[in-house]
Amino acid sequence: MAYAHTPVLVKEVVRHLVHLPEGTYVDGTAGPGGHSEAILKRLAGGGRLICVDRDPDAVNLCRKRLADFNNVCVIRANFAELDEVVTGLSLERVEGVLLDLGMSSYQLEKSGRGFSFSREEPLDMRMNPENKLTAGHLVNDLPARDIEELLREYGEEKKARSIASAIVRAREKRPIETASRLAAVIDSAYPTSRRQRFRHPATRTFQALRIAVNTELQNLDTFLDKIPSLLATGGRLVVISYHSLEDRRVKQAMRGWEQTCSCPPDFPRCVCGKVPLFRRLFKKALRPGHEELENNPRARSAVMRAAERVAP
Repeated sequence: MAYAHTPVLVKEVVRHLVHLPEGTYVDGTAGPGGHSEAILKRLAGGGRLICVDRDPDAVNLCRKRLADFNNVCVIRANFAELDEVVTGLSLERVEGVLLDLGMSSYQLEKSGRGFSFSREEPLDMRMNPENKLTAGHLVNDLPARDIEELLREYGEEKKARSIASAIVRAREKRPIETASRLAAVIDSAYPTSRRQRFRHPATRTFQALRIAVNTELQNLDTFLDKIPSLLATGGRLVVISYHSLEDRRVKQAMRGWEQTCSCPPDFPRCVCGKVPLFRRLFKKALRPGHEELENNPRARSAVMRAAERVAP
């Protein structure tokens, strides 16, 4: 079950995350273990890594890839439950947490769950196969208005109404059961003049369905609410996002953590006593360079942000 996987921005992740090689770190979206392996190579002394993923295939791949390391544990869990994971390991705080919110090559190419619009696979899209809701349920059961709303909210799709109408017309003939058929339906609804050179017309629809099926934005919001209490003073949070819905949440959270006084502007002096919880390690997000994009074109939409816990 070995599978080659190229992690995104791996040098930047290790440099900004591992500030204390003897510390305990978490890879909250371990996937096949690409970032995890690089982090483990940077640790020293009593340094330890906790790998978390909700996809059982990813957990198996990660365990196989990291089998030669004795300072790592791989746990099947949702990163939104990281507080429970940390508590379950009898820990109070960790020195750093990484989230890579993208899809792994394995999930796109080998999982058989319909994440890729170019494959004849069941329209599933579940990160956790034990969940009941699938993309097929949404596509075949939701009214056209709800599909349109879903595509606008989670895919920022400007042709949401046309696509929703095309989906309803197609499923009236027979259920839309595969990823490739859904992609063809979307393609038929998309005018040639609105197509982008590097983006398939189905990209935003598939993104929206995947987000809805896996409650991705809700999970990210829950994680961002919890993470300040899980990081030790000096601890680092590194997040790699792949679309504006994710990156906007991360950016706003980090900005909020940096803020000091929140008193109304007409107050003569501060009474809230608020101090910054974090400082951003860099204000402008990092993106892959030309060389990395040459070797890994899928990294082109990656955006990385990082912050350090400064207040106890």
